[in-house]
Formats: sequence, structure tokens, C-alpha cells
Amino acid sequence: MNFKTFNFHPTVAEGVVAAGYVTPTPIQAQAIPKVLENHDIMGVAQTGTGKTAAFVLPILNRLMGKKTTGVCALIMAPTRELAEQIHQAIETLGRKTHVKSVAVYGGVGIHPQIEKLKRANIVVACPGRLLDHMNRRTVDFSRLEVLVIDEADQMFDMGFLPDIRRIMARLPKKRQTLLFSATMPAEIRRLAGDILRNPKTVQVGTVAPADTVRHALYPVAHHLKTALLLKLLEHNTAKSVLVFTRTKYRAKSLGTKLEKAGHRCASLQGNLSQGRRQAALDGFRNGKYQVLVATDIAARGIDVTRVSHVINYDIPSTPDAYIHRIGRTGRATCSGEAFTFITGEDKVMVRAITQIIGAAIERRTLPDFDYDVAPLTSKRKGTPPVRGRRPQKTKPARASKGRAQRGAFAWMSSQGQGKRTSTGRGMQSA
Repeated sequence: MNFKTFNFHPTVAEGVVAAGYVTPTPIQAQAIPKVLENHDIMGVAQTGTGKTAAFVLPILNRLMGKKTTGVCALIMAPTRELAEQIHQAIETLGRKTHVKSVAVYGGVGIHPQIEKLKRANIVVACPGRLLDHMNRRTVDFSRLEVLVIDEADQMFDMGFLPDIRRIMARLPKKRQTLLFSATMPAEIRRLAGDILRNPKTVQVGTVAPADTVRHALYPVAHHLKTALLLKLLEHNTAKSVLVFTRTKYRAKSLGTKLEKAGHRCASLQGNLSQGRRQAALDGFRNGKYQVLVATDIAARGIDVTRVSHVINYDIPSTPDAYIHRIGRTGRATCSGEAFTFITGEDKVMVRAITQIIGAAIERRTLPDFDYDVAPLTSKRKGTPPVRGRRPQKTKPARASKGRAQRGAFAWMSSQGQGKRTSTGRGMQSA
């Protein structure tokens, strides 16, 4: 099967050829015919499976059959990065068409967006800024024909569902609606039931990590995570490594430490301006940065085909978040590695991730890494010495041999899950 099977309008077909598309991915092969037949769609697919083109190409084809005026399609995405990625896909695939697209999101000036909205046929938007435009009446959806909600589960995680419902209440009822998600929690199923009319379900594989990704757990005490990461990077022959942290502060701090250690590194977190976020992403894509440290929300929508390694510096808060994180590697039939640092506090989430993967995960330790280093004790500033007593000199505390290791590993041996191996394997080219 190839893209000629879909019998796209010649100008759309030219864009497909120019983009180098030859064989449709499974989600494209299943979804495109149904979207072309004007069915509502509930699509379930892992990240990196090509679902963006699965809705962009039919929308472009639809607009070729008529005199295009006004906004005919709205695509909602949870983050600025994903909105920009979809917008760029429209421009790439629609380069031979006359269709105009605009990306609408916060963090940048609203007035340039207002001007572009006057000429736009497709709007790709984040819910918050879109509501702002709707309240200002700077966007007109009276001619809307297609609504796409992409990464619906992430929309829910970020608290956007109320905004989405407010937006949909102001859209034409007669429309085609496409909902795509990597996972299908109960809240998203309820949303789908409310907004889709006799939908066709398109599901590629199971709601689990892609089988092109290899998983490994690295037990380590919390205070040794940075040292372990640096040790892994020493052996790294990979082209690009994406490191996830739980907080914005930690992403910034860790990025600075890696940069000081001599790594080509940038951080991506919500406090950055849009210009700096885009510079970090562009640098990671073109190889200027080998390592990108990011939070979950900031990293949503990163589309870098050859991310060879994803490292969970902090374990994700849910199994679904694990799927989203490691979906940045092993994309488009490429293989990838997913490493997760775990402490004794993470045993519940380790079990949950193991269940969603459906197999035991290998535990690894590095033979040349010192797991026995005790955490540094900070001295309290401003505390005067006790009078009449000379301060005693004490040697820095050091954990007894094997104690820190036992603290990090003891809970695992009682679980009976997986196996712990001592291996010198760091990050090898995927």
C-alpha cells in the first residue's frame, strides 16, 4: 500500500511526494479512508506513529474541492510545541496548495496572530489563547467544517477539558470531529461520547509503549542521580538524549550542571520565553545540543525522529506519563532506549509501569560507579559555637560499605520482579 491508494487531490499528492512520504503508517492506513468518508473518528495510537498526517492530509484534501474562504478547520493541541509542530506539518504537506494555516498559543504577542487569523483556513490552537481570541471576536468559526482534538489525554492531565467544552459550545454543531489520544482514561471516553457522532474507532496496537523501545531501571539513591547521569553520559555514543525531570527548577538546575560538565545541553521548561524554548528545540533537532533536559509539559510535542535515549531522571507520576515520555524515542521504526532512575520510594510506580509494559524490566547497575557515597550534610549558617567548649573536628560521615546500595535495592529483592544485573553498558548507539 502507498499514498496513491488514497487518491488525493493532485496538489495534496504533490505535497506528500515532496515530504518524502511513501508508505502509510498503520494509523494513517486505517484513519485516512474513514476521515475522507466524513466519519467522526476516535483514534488511539502511541506517539510517533504518524497520526498528525492522518488528519492533516484529509483536511487539506477536503479544502481542495472548494473555494476556500474563512476558517474551515480547527485543531486543538495541549502545548505550544505541539501546536507549532502540527502547523509546520500543514505547511510541509500543503506546500503546493493555497491553504493558509496559523498557530495560536500564549507566550507571544496576540496582535500578529489576529492579523494571520483574518486570512487563515486552518487554525492550530492551544485552548487558553483560543478562548482569548474567541472572547475578543478575532476569530470566526461560522464556516467551520472539521474539529480535531489532538493528545486528548494530555489535555485532561493539564486541566483543559473545561476550556475545551466551552470552546465546543460556541462551534457549529454540524461538523466532523476527530479525537486522537495515546491513552483512553474514563474522562476522555466520556468526552468522546459527548462530542462524537457514530464514530469509527481506529486503534493501532495496545495502549502501551512502542515495541521499538528497550527499557531498563537504574536503582540509585536520590542524592546520587546527577552523578549517575554524568557517568552514563560518559559512555554515551548516542546522538541525542532527552532527560525528564519532575519540576521546572530541577530541569533548569540539571541542565546547568550538565553544561558545566562539558555536555552540549539545553533545558526546556515552562518559565522560558517562547523564543528560548524554540531555540532549545531547534538546537536539539539540528544537533547543536546533544542533551535536552525537560519537564513533561514542556516536552509535549517534541518531534525529533532520532532521539536515541530517554532518561527518566525522576520517575513519572503515572504509567500514562511514562508512555508519553518514552514515546519520544523509538519513533518511525527506529529503535530506542528508555532508562529510569528509581529509588526505594518508587516501588509502587515501578509495579504499575511493569504492568503496562507487560514484562519484567531489567535492573542495571554500573560496576564503576560508587553507590556508597553518603549525602552531604549542610552546616547551619549563623549558629554560634557553644562557649567554653572547643569545636571537635569530625571526619565527614561515610556510609558503611554496601549500606546505601542496600537502601536503594532492598525493596526490589522482595518484589520478585525482574532481575538486577551489574553491567558496564552505558548508552550505546540505538
